Amino acid sequence: MATSPPFPTPPGHRAGGDRRHARWWQRTWVRYAALSTLLTLSGLVILLLVRRQTGTEGFLVGLGLAVLPVPLLVAAFRWLDRVDPGPWRNLLFSFAWGACAAALIAIVANSFATRWIATATADPSHADTLGATVIAPVVEESAKAAAVLLVFLFRRRDFTGIVDGVVIAGVTATGFAFTENILYLGTAFGTDQLTGDTGIFSVTAATFFVRVIMSPFAHPLFTVLTGIGFGIAALSAERQQLRRVLLPVVGLLLAMGMHAMWNGSSSFGEYGFFAVYAVFMVPVFGLLTWLAVWTRQRELGTVREELPSYAVAGWLTAPEPFVLGSMRARRLARQYATHHGGRDAGRAVAEYEAYATSLAFLRHRGRRGRAGADFAVRERELLEELWARREPARPALAYAARATAPPPAPSPWPGYGYPQGSPAYNPYRS
Repeated sequence: MATSPPFPTPPGHRAGGDRRHARWWQRTWVRYAALSTLLTLSGLVILLLVRRQTGTEGFLVGLGLAVLPVPLLVAAFRWLDRVDPGPWRNLLFSFAWGACAAALIAIVANSFATRWIATATADPSHADTLGATVIAPVVEESAKAAAVLLVFLFRRRDFTGIVDGVVIAGVTATGFAFTENILYLGTAFGTDQLTGDTGIFSVTAATFFVRVIMSPFAHPLFTVLTGIGFGIAALSAERQQLRRVLLPVVGLLLAMGMHAMWNGSSSFGEYGFFAVYAVFMVPVFGLLTWLAVWTRQRELGTVREELPSYAVAGWLTAPEPFVLGSMRARRLARQYATHHGGRDAGRAVAEYEAYATSLAFLRHRGRRGRAGADFAVRERELLEELWARREPARPALAYAARATAPPPAPSPWPGYGYPQGSPAYNPYRS
């Protein structure tokens, strides 16, 4: 086994690199501090607003019911992102932005707009309808899209395609729906406390059925359209500036339109809500789910297509592109490493898989002219990360390759088991 990289690492300038690294850490610290402060303040304000509207008991009931779909939705988006998993901090930021900042913007802006319309038209019912079908979709989708935009701009290395856009948008919308559900369910519980209704005929039960059982995917479905727009923009070359700007805008407009149709479904007649749900929402949900899964499979195909070049150059062993392009084989490799080397070895193999996947995507973009000016630097960084983890990773990946290898082709002479030309070959053997 080679003990050094297949080609030498160029010498660096330590002092200049240290200064640049220090400046980068300063900028990163300021950015994280500002975002953390913003999200913390937003969370405290939204907590006070929701609790004031629902009461303490209503808030606790709403919180307990609203949290139920959150683990399932986050797990679904995390599963979708397993080929090239983004860092958890991006998902935590997205969820916190949706639950705190976006929800606060929506509550304040929607309330202000509805009161202004009611004052201007002197018709409160008209103001509520207009606010739900026009104002709320624009405000809420814009507030949620801000999280996708921030990750797209400041975490560009982690935002490389459609799946990343879907995941960031979906988790942001999950956070937003979580806070909104606390408000709706807590308010419904307060109404039931006043009327004395209980059981399945209560307002709380009806609200829970509509928002948590029937349509927990509604908000993620809307915002995913924005995420797809950003994802396609991420796949575009840097010279295609118009496309990189227009596609996210188109995705946002589609999200607003779908949101408006959903909010306005109750005004389409007695069965308008169910008609929109069955004819529009469910088919679109199925279509976008298929698109996300298909894109995930294409990512695995990209890994299998791009990594053999690095195997030829000596950075990877020959079976590794196949193993890294199979989710089952990758899981077996992690399990093998954990079983034989402990958690640290399992973590090293998981990191090896992630770096190799990022390398495949980087090469894929580079061959199509969509990589940035730092392509060579980034490629070198990823290769060195792989090389540093080769000791625990290669035995595990070799085991996974053997475990998932297709069975040998059947003999053209069934029942004999000896290849033609071997000493034991006898076609007339009984």
